[in-house]
Amino acid sequence: MKSENIEDIYELTPLQKGVLFHCLYENESQLYFFQIVYNIHSSINADIFEKAWQIVIDRHTILRTGFYWEEIENPLQVVYKQVKVPLTHYDWRHLDRVEQGNQLQSFIDDDRKQGFELSQSCQMRLSLIRLADDYYQFIWSYHFMIIDGWTDSLVIKEFVQIYEALSQNQQIPLAPTRPYKDYINWLKQQDISKTEIFWRKALQGIKTPTPLTYIEKIDQSPTQEQRYDEEKIKLSSEDTQTIQSLAIQNRLTLATIFNGIWTILLSRYSRRKDILYGCTANGRPVDLNSAESIAGVFLNTLPIYVNIDNQQPLLSWFQYLQTQLVEARRYEYTPLTEIHGWSEIPRSLPLFESIVVMEDFSVKRFAKDRGINLKIEYHKTYYKSNYPLNLVIYPDEELFIAFSYDSRRFETATIVAILEDIEIILQQMINNCNIKIQD
Repeated sequence: MKSENIEDIYELTPLQKGVLFHCLYENESQLYFFQIVYNIHSSINADIFEKAWQIVIDRHTILRTGFYWEEIENPLQVVYKQVKVPLTHYDWRHLDRVEQGNQLQSFIDDDRKQGFELSQSCQMRLSLIRLADDYYQFIWSYHFMIIDGWTDSLVIKEFVQIYEALSQNQQIPLAPTRPYKDYINWLKQQDISKTEIFWRKALQGIKTPTPLTYIEKIDQSPTQEQRYDEEKIKLSSEDTQTIQSLAIQNRLTLATIFNGIWTILLSRYSRRKDILYGCTANGRPVDLNSAESIAGVFLNTLPIYVNIDNQQPLLSWFQYLQTQLVEARRYEYTPLTEIHGWSEIPRSLPLFESIVVMEDFSVKRFAKDRGINLKIEYHKTYYKSNYPLNLVIYPDEELFIAFSYDSRRFETATIVAILEDIEIILQQMINNCNIKIQD
């Protein structure tokens, strides 16, 4: 670590500390490793592509950050002044389609196995693979210590804007940014003791996490290597529009609808009416000016404890749930480790084993709306958290619903069946949003 290249040093957020602890404790290179694959149907100027990414890295402190924890009581993050964009180019046009497919899968697997050395100056890497004259696969790998879903969207959006401007020799139309340190300073000013009262009351009476026993594999080999797989479905544009219209008409968010569906299914699968699961929260404070322009990890996972009344109509129950979700998000900056300590669930048990994640940006829609020549579209995501079952919703013109899951604990057929159950409830809701939950 050369001091002349250091821009700043400061503490980690509680979430970053928790992620760092899990990574070091598990000693698992792929834990909290994210890998997003995009298809690009354009002829790319490789020099401009690289320059655009370099500008993005130069703009945001978190993309030039490494982490240090050895021989110090509190871990620190170090921001570097200059970091070269970690972009590698490959040209596989000489391979036939079968060879390209095989090599691509091997490349993606090997990239995951590399993980990240958290003390390095940049916790992401970029791979641009040319498969035809006007077709590429772009692989963006990063560690969750620096990027959450909002930041991922912010960064890719900025990159596309910069690439477009550079390609046309235009000025780059970007607003000023704020450093991630501003959020850490905001966190220091918050009184966590105020949130304790809320969370103790919200979790009062529940002593064990909601079990997943009835949907797990019967035979689980403790020696089997942990592997996360993904299964997903895509709704038609017609059904997507209908669901979005129904949400707007009834003043519901898509997040409420999918949290509600997962709660209902968990109740059926666990054979319980009191349900506890995790829900990701954006975490960007409304009273921190321009928080939406800060790149970094704000996302937090909150426990949602819900009682289901099967006699209640679906729509009114969704509205009740939304009230709970809104209330919880008033305290979304609370560290999950603190919340666990305030609950009646022992530290030896997890608070929950399933989470609902709402992604909130479509690169495809952004590119289409702006008429951008760089035709970049989302293909797939791989990530591995410390939760065995992750329901992820990708809002778009056609909604994607996906599960990232620990294949040691769940059969693929089970996950596919759960996705079918989600489709059934959505269709029931479209047909009659006042249907009783029991029906």
